[in-house]
Amino acid sequence: MKNVPVEKETDPASSFEGTAANPQWGGRFASGPAAIMSEINASIGFDKILWRQDIRGSLAHAAMLQKVGLLTATELAEIRQGLGDIAQEIGEGRFEFSPALEDIHMNIEARLSERIGEAGKRLHTARSRNDQVATDFRLWVRDAIDGLQEQTASLMRALATRALEHHATPMPGFTHLQVAQPVTFGHHLLAYVEMLSRDRGRLRDARARLNECPLGSAALAGTSFPIDRAMTAAALDFDRPTANSLDAVSDRDFALEFLSALSLQAMHLSRLAEEIVMWASAPFGFVTLSDAFTTGSSIMPQKRNPDAAELVRAKIGRIMGNFVGLLTVMKGLPLAYAKDTQEDKEPVFDATEAMTLSLAAMDGMIRDLKPNTDRMREVAGMGFSTATDLADWLVRELRVPFRTAHHVTGRLVGLAEQKGCDLADLSLAEMQAVEPGITAGIFDVLTVESSLASRTSFGGTAPSNVQQQAQAWLNKLGETT
Repeated sequence: MKNVPVEKETDPASSFEGTAANPQWGGRFASGPAAIMSEINASIGFDKILWRQDIRGSLAHAAMLQKVGLLTATELAEIRQGLGDIAQEIGEGRFEFSPALEDIHMNIEARLSERIGEAGKRLHTARSRNDQVATDFRLWVRDAIDGLQEQTASLMRALATRALEHHATPMPGFTHLQVAQPVTFGHHLLAYVEMLSRDRGRLRDARARLNECPLGSAALAGTSFPIDRAMTAAALDFDRPTANSLDAVSDRDFALEFLSALSLQAMHLSRLAEEIVMWASAPFGFVTLSDAFTTGSSIMPQKRNPDAAELVRAKIGRIMGNFVGLLTVMKGLPLAYAKDTQEDKEPVFDATEAMTLSLAAMDGMIRDLKPNTDRMREVAGMGFSTATDLADWLVRELRVPFRTAHHVTGRLVGLAEQKGCDLADLSLAEMQAVEPGITAGIFDVLTVESSLASRTSFGGTAPSNVQQQAQAWLNKLGETT
């Protein structure tokens, strides 16, 4: 964290609550904190990002206080006007954030009291910074999820669009990074659509679980004021108020669940990024990325480096690290609130920024890349990739058990390997020497195209399947986003 200058007692905020010693703590403390205490205690350097959520929460709280008789209509109007003016100041970059006031909540409240006087000081009735920050943070994470959901849907559309375009384009399917069986490029891309769909589901589930409102839980025990928590929850679009004040102010499992979901999504993006890196390399030569998503070398003029993909691949490290870091912070905390939880926001903010960048970069790369279809078709036929089709033919046409067919096919692969040719290049007589029942019909299943066309089982790589699935995804995404 960068060094934060410690404000002197001439700071305008020092008049807040009538004490220059510490404007947050009121009359309990007679002298100010040590400089290092001010620096380690202040969170305004990073939590000022919550200003929209803080103002929104305060507006809902003020409206509720007026309804239950704890504010007058005039005071509510003054608070609304004051918070609106503060929002404009912050939005225009004219607001002076004070580290002496620690966080976004006290900065806004102090400025409000400075602008409108006593009415501003009444706003904090029946709430604490503990429930205030828990509410603001839930609102921020909820907003972040909504934004990432839209970005994820956009990437899914990009993948499904390219999959439809290449529903019949052959490419090698790998296991153990060895050529295994032919698949289509569209089928490969749709695999990531499925992964991203589950990622969206996890974010959706996390959003549903966090959508309870802590406001009104106060410091830890609730409040003696006759507040209407259901009103504030509804005003902030929460499903309900939280049911236990201790849990509401102290747990951050909603942030951890969010980071967990982001870690899984980052893992999926990292896998796709790794494949793009490989596909763009000379030994593969499957795709080309334009200048928009590559960089050059300072010494080798021929290089086109897939840096965007490499950086997306790396983001899993910091996102997962943020998850583990916050999990470690939370693991030993007794109820209820502890200052340790101030460390909850930076990991979430950082992970969200990393995921936002990763999704944008991957979306751009998928739309940008140009497949080398001839090269992919060539490699799709390498490594005896239609051997399983030969074995399946033996089972289907000669009614031999699959294990027997597997053995026969293995012997034929060995023969082709000795001769330095493909299975389709063996003569019928050579094949019949291994299995007399083989007929000329065997050659109909030994091409890449016939192999692809035969994989018609649900979820298989047959071009007709891929075309249907890609279009179904595009229809679904168009309806739901």
